[in-house]
Amino acid sequence: MSSFTPNHALLNPKFEGYKLEVIPQEDTVTRFGLEYRPTQVANSGRSPLSFKEVQSRITHNHLAMANNSSRCLYIDSEHRVILVDLTNDSHTPSFTVVHALPTPISAPAAVQIHREYPSAVFLDAQTAFIADGQGALYILGLPAEGVATTLGCFELSDHTQTPHLAPTPFRIHSLAKSSDNVAIALLSSRFYGDPEAAPTQTVTSHASEFDVWAARFSLPFPSQNGDLAPIDILWRRRGQDVPISMDYDNSRKCYLLAGSSVYRELNQPAPPSYEPSPDEMAPIPRLDEKLDVETPARPPSYSWTQTSDSVTVAFPLPATTPTSSIKVTFSQKTLTVHVQSTSHVEGVSLPHYSAQQLWDGIQTSTSFWTWDREGEHSFGLLTLHLDKQHEDARWMHVFASAGTPGGEEEVTETLDPSELNLIRESLEKYTAALQSGEDMSGLGLGRGVPALAQGEMDEEVDSSVGRVAFLTWVGEDGGIPVWSSGAGDSACNVLSIDLPGSGPGGSMVVKNGIDGALFTLDEAQTTGSSPTWTHSATFSALAFVLASKQDTRFTYHVSSKAVLAFENGSRDRGGNVYIYRGGHPGQIWEKQSVLKVGDGSAGSLLGVGMSKTAQGHTIVCLCENELVVMHNIF
Repeated sequence: MSSFTPNHALLNPKFEGYKLEVIPQEDTVTRFGLEYRPTQVANSGRSPLSFKEVQSRITHNHLAMANNSSRCLYIDSEHRVILVDLTNDSHTPSFTVVHALPTPISAPAAVQIHREYPSAVFLDAQTAFIADGQGALYILGLPAEGVATTLGCFELSDHTQTPHLAPTPFRIHSLAKSSDNVAIALLSSRFYGDPEAAPTQTVTSHASEFDVWAARFSLPFPSQNGDLAPIDILWRRRGQDVPISMDYDNSRKCYLLAGSSVYRELNQPAPPSYEPSPDEMAPIPRLDEKLDVETPARPPSYSWTQTSDSVTVAFPLPATTPTSSIKVTFSQKTLTVHVQSTSHVEGVSLPHYSAQQLWDGIQTSTSFWTWDREGEHSFGLLTLHLDKQHEDARWMHVFASAGTPGGEEEVTETLDPSELNLIRESLEKYTAALQSGEDMSGLGLGRGVPALAQGEMDEEVDSSVGRVAFLTWVGEDGGIPVWSSGAGDSACNVLSIDLPGSGPGGSMVVKNGIDGALFTLDEAQTTGSSPTWTHSATFSALAFVLASKQDTRFTYHVSSKAVLAFENGSRDRGGNVYIYRGGHPGQIWEKQSVLKVGDGSAGSLLGVGMSKTAQGHTIVCLCENELVVMHNIF
């Protein structure tokens, strides 16, 4: 079972924000007008696209990158394959038409099948797989100069669904060698349901489904007579969305499918559509009736802060609690706090910790506690003053098990020590709200919101950042690995995936509160090892800053160096790329840069990737009218 458990030592609750690092635009960005222009206009059939199809087309990357190479390619509006090479020293790319795909033929009026965008992936710098979006796949050999050689022509036919129609349109997502003589391509296509109804039914259902195919190709490619050969399908899965990413894990001999749904075997029934329970039904309010009163959020059990040599923890207790009911015991590594109840207060649970492991060691001889119940407050403060055993050691939490499965609740450090005692007022307002039915929770101590987000967090907007992804593992033969549940081994909110061309992949930036945690898939020691994900770096407040971007089309990362958020742009307004640098734990400021991708005449951004040249790594941006090259960023 794979999971995404953050390493608290890599989180930075004291993070303040990003400072602008100016990158000279004129020294970094170069634009080249396109003779062969791509397009995002596609003939989509004679029925409307489903929402999932529209979403997948918006995020479709029209630029294919070769890993560790200076080559990339795209398909232009005339269905020509354009090879782009960035090998020369002047950063000036060369554009070569290496192949022309067949011109699409308009489908009969009764056919409701949608064409896909053309797509491409590289097997290596000299070999590319091209899907024409109509159901055909072409394997091209790419020489140093001149026209490409056609190494193979194939088609995807779903004879169980459309025996009398054209091949099934598909998109190619990834390509990898499973051995020296076998290459595996991962494809996706729309599933149109009952084959008898396919020619006449309208595609207006919201419950659209999509198929994932694993296609096998022998190496070296066998010679063909020029006809389209059927694609050799290893296995096929079905889900309710186009995958966000698909990869082959050679160390486990398994395929990883990440998408907003689980990808089930075809003999399994589709998951039932969601039906709200009576309790979830929203009643229609009558005149002057208020139905939107929410139960206030319960404040944390305690608040805490630290200095270089001490940790201070404050527990709010009912003011009627006598000192004799409080028992506190310090040991070098653990803490015991027991408070006997003398009166019941609704919504209040008294602290009860028995030899609970602390984050780090303390000095028991100089640590002490105080109980303050003076004044008119209904709650007093039990305050623990813990002297650190290791001076200057930074505690991420009070308790070692905080935030772990089955452990203590995760309470983030209060940023301003002067506000430590506000936990008392917070609990008073919470209990008053429970009694009155009004939302008066107010202060929200202990949430650990960085100064960057103070007073500006919109929980509804921030929660919508990223895409929820379920991870489905498929064995090499299409079955379920022995260590997998087969029903989506874990779920996460993906903020970013690897920038195409930047390397072998295998990492994701996952939403963790308002942060982005970079998780890397560990290489298996044995083929049967279950997958493990390691939290290797944190992009502080990444989810918060991404929530403010309204026109983002692509979000990619380059290892732990940076996350890049690319705006879509338009015909009259060029988009930007926002670069958020990775940092180290404990840094309260990180660097952010902004570069203009389009200049107003470039058109919308259609694809991005990274190219490796003699001068280093270069970011390549494909727009409707221009190719934009950015160098010296990393």
